[in-house]
Amino acid sequence: MTEDDKTQQRPAEQSPAFAQNQEKDLAEVCARFADICQYFSQQNMDLPSQIVDEVRQVSQLAVADRIARMKRLNQELMEYLNDAGPAPQIRQ
Repeated sequence: MTEDDKTQQRPAEQSPAFAQNQEKDLAEVCARFADICQYFSQQNMDLPSQIVDEVRQVSQLAVADRIARMKRLNQELMEYLNDAGPAPQIRQ
């Protein structure tokens, strides 16, 4: 392997395909969050303040961490809705 070959190799995490998959995953999890927020708005419900605070900080994280954090926040919102009562209009 020549020196040029070594500098052109990228770890899997830095490949364009990996980055595109991460961006797609992030878009999907953010779209899910938007759907949940829309439901809250339709029901005239406020998002819990701790969720709002965490969402403000998400942009400072690496993409993989953003995905994980948004998934967790989505789960917390779904649990909050479940505790608040039935939610038949939520898209699964």
